[in-house]
Amino acid sequence: MKHALTLCAASLFALSVQAETRGLGAHEHGHGALNIAFEGDAVLMELEAPGADIVGFEHTAESAEDRAAIDAAVAALAKPMELFVPDAAAGCVVTAAKVELVTEGGAHEEDHQEHGHDEHGHDEDKHDDHDHDADKHAEDEHHDEHAHNEDGGADGAGHTEFHAEYELNCADPSALSVIDFAYFARFPNAEGLAVQLISGKGAKGFEVERAEPRLDLSGAI
Repeated sequence: MKHALTLCAASLFALSVQAETRGLGAHEHGHGALNIAFEGDAVLMELEAPGADIVGFEHTAESAEDRAAIDAAVAALAKPMELFVPDAAAGCVVTAAKVELVTEGGAHEEDHQEHGHDEHGHDEDKHDDHDHDADKHAEDEHHDEHAHNEDGGADGAGHTEFHAEYELNCADPSALSVIDFAYFARFPNAEGLAVQLISGKGAKGFEVERAEPRLDLSGAI
């Protein structure tokens, strides 16, 4: 995705700043954001959606069922043209896709899993082996509880959000007049997406909702 982000760096930076002002904790269930930038034959897309919209919950995956739901969602989000269906005449193909689940505070879910397996050395402590193990066990329990709370566990108020970045290449971008949002059929908890579009004709905002899941790009690109 580095090449894609370089193509429209200024445009995507402006869109990212707008999205950042929402804050992870301030997102509204049912409503996400989709940024689209056109440059030449390249179409770059960035999706941000609350965890509740995509998998129906925002807590850290604690069960096999939760994990399966997240895995299925990530697999679906990694296929943007099955969610945001462009005109066939435009001849678009996906050249890159990246999907991640982010928790409140900007930490990636994978980071939390890795932190849960960190080893904490205490070479400077002069306790005997029994006391050392007891202290380490207590510290690990505190660390796990703190991470659990931050991630929206039983005692936490955290939020999660799915972030996805896509790069498409279109043989004839001028033929891209509509995008059908199959996204809403795939994710029944999603109600709307605020779309920010940047092209050679400037920036324009749209609101695409479940009731009318189509983005009309006539005159916008």
